[in-house]
Amino acid sequence: MSEPPISRGFRGRKPGGPSSRIPPGQHLVSDFPVLSAGPTPETHLKNWRLTLEDGDSPVGEWAWDQFNALPQTEVTVDIHCVTTWSKLDTRWSGVTIDTLLEAAGLTEPPAPFVLAHCDGDYTTNMPAEDLVDGKAMVATHFDGEPLDPEHGGPARLLVPHLYFWKSAKWVRRLQFIDTEQPGFWEELGYHIYGDPWREQRYAGD
Repeated sequence: MSEPPISRGFRGRKPGGPSSRIPPGQHLVSDFPVLSAGPTPETHLKNWRLTLEDGDSPVGEWAWDQFNALPQTEVTVDIHCVTTWSKLDTRWSGVTIDTLLEAAGLTEPPAPFVLAHCDGDYTTNMPAEDLVDGKAMVATHFDGEPLDPEHGGPARLLVPHLYFWKSAKWVRRLQFIDTEQPGFWEELGYHIYGDPWREQRYAGD
């Protein structure tokens, strides 16, 4: 299967030296490659909103200033792109999904799956359990600086234990759903889950 261009995960980093932290089929890079499914959208912060939805019903929504007033978390993680590059010890900050759920008055995800919706009509899916218990955040800063638009700024999903296409750039809605629904790349043949340590790049891997 030919490989189309693809968008370019906290906990769960493998212990030990660099070689033990690189999943099969990956190679290290020192830069931060930019790969996207389409053009970089222009986002005006005064119009930015992040929404949590239970099915089609909003359960939480934050404007930019409200979002940044929530408790912030900084993490250092390794990330792995399905196009075979890995980058170690990347530093991010933002708001964990646990914090968002708590701010919305929820003690747990309202449904077992999530479909992330982003500017540019990009979507990606994952089990809700992969976003909670410290596993994921909506990141706004990389290496101490506001996230560049080409890397998903002003805010992107960060799910470092999965291939990086699951860390959706320009995220705007997290829709909790009862039945798993494939996103943009998953509909085009990429793996429904995307575990880099199991080399789940494409459907059937």
